[in-house]
Amino acid sequence: MPSKDLLDLLVCPLAHAPLREEGESLVCTRCGPRFAVLDDIPNMIIDEATLPPGCASLSDLECVRAGDA
Repeated sequence: MPSKDLLDLLVCPLAHAPLREEGESLVCTRCGPRFAVLDDIPNMIIDEATLPPGCASLSDLECVRAGDA
């Protein structure tokens, strides 16, 4: 996992919300996409994130629907 210092700097690229660690991923605390962490390097590319259940596309995310992304 990334260091605590790096995690404190990272935010979701869409919602600009903090991230939380869940297993080998970082998850947006607002809209829920899951970003993989490989070799301690988070992949923050939104098109490669795993969307939360019930979201078929990025347009289904709360932050996108609210116009905040």
